[in-house]
Amino acid sequence: MTDDLVLDRVTKRFGQFTAVDDLSLTVPEGSFFALLGASGCGKTTTLRTVAGLEEPTSGEVRLGGETITHLRPYRRPVNTVFQSYALFPHLDVMDNIAFGLRRRGRNDVAAKVAEMLDLVQLSGFEQRKPAQLSGGQQQRVALARALVNQPRVLLLDEPLGALDLKLRRQMQIELKRIQTEVGTTFLHVTHDQEEAMWMADTVAVMNNGRIEQLGAPTEIYEFPASPFVSNFLGQSNLFAAEVSGRSGADLVLTAHGERFAAPAGRAHATEGRVWLGVRPEKVLLAAPGEDPPATHNQVRGVLTDTCYAGVSTEYLLRTPWGQEMSVFSANASAGEPMTPGTEVVAHWYPAHSFVLARPAGAGDEASRYAADPLGVAP
Repeated sequence: MTDDLVLDRVTKRFGQFTAVDDLSLTVPEGSFFALLGASGCGKTTTLRTVAGLEEPTSGEVRLGGETITHLRPYRRPVNTVFQSYALFPHLDVMDNIAFGLRRRGRNDVAAKVAEMLDLVQLSGFEQRKPAQLSGGQQQRVALARALVNQPRVLLLDEPLGALDLKLRRQMQIELKRIQTEVGTTFLHVTHDQEEAMWMADTVAVMNNGRIEQLGAPTEIYEFPASPFVSNFLGQSNLFAAEVSGRSGADLVLTAHGERFAAPAGRAHATEGRVWLGVRPEKVLLAAPGEDPPATHNQVRGVLTDTCYAGVSTEYLLRTPWGQEMSVFSANASAGEPMTPGTEVVAHWYPAHSFVLARPAGAGDEASRYAADPLGVAP
């Protein structure tokens, strides 16, 4: 019997509002698993249900085959690390980490605390109070305090949200290192797409209390299953199109009077109304006088804006049918970015395209499917 964490048709309602909707999910033993979603999608409610802080309206939570749905939080073999750290300000690092061990009557407290401090690279900080530590150091203490009790599952609720960008990047690397070293199952809740992709073995994208797509980060990013996923995990250009036929292993598509190609193996729908998608970093720009390869998908347009971001420049161009398209161009040379008003050809290799189903009521505008990049919290 494996020690997998299983949520079996879990639903949680608050009055008339359904926060988690018939959710079934398996978190494999020893994995780093991320629940990713915007504000209000149900990810934190799911985590609190596993922790025992919320009682599900229906469904079961099992760990290693044992039902833990109605166990009190302190009886569950799980621990939680919160964004706020929740350290005891009057206790030093040693006593904060040792708190749970002492309550359980362990007699090897000093050795266990020393082991955890070494794991989180804070040896020598035993006598410091939380107020004497940086945000990253406080987060490490909170992590050590949770891991010292040897939980079978560690729950991470937006644990890096209070840190600045540089420190957050460092802690992402550290969290992954620690998880690999201890082998404990980590269930990580976050709204940060890059954070989920950096650390997790498996990402589950949540929307309206349900899982939109689950898989390895590369799989979800390169082959999203829905317009929502394509614009929540990263950014995508989506064009309303129709499948008009086949050419070998490729679908032939028509969009706004233009002809495009996409691999049938990268299509979630192979006939009728579809979305043709491509990631902005997969697109190249041909300046005036340059001819893109004839085998590439092509869209002519006029640059409307540029945004220089150091490693890359984001270009926005207006297509002949009025849609705005995004292109990320690596700043590999010392030349100046192209200026707004320039007529260009955006082009990309057909194998970089993906195809999604476009229901009858979806219309031709893809903007409604763009996820809120500022969505945070539950």
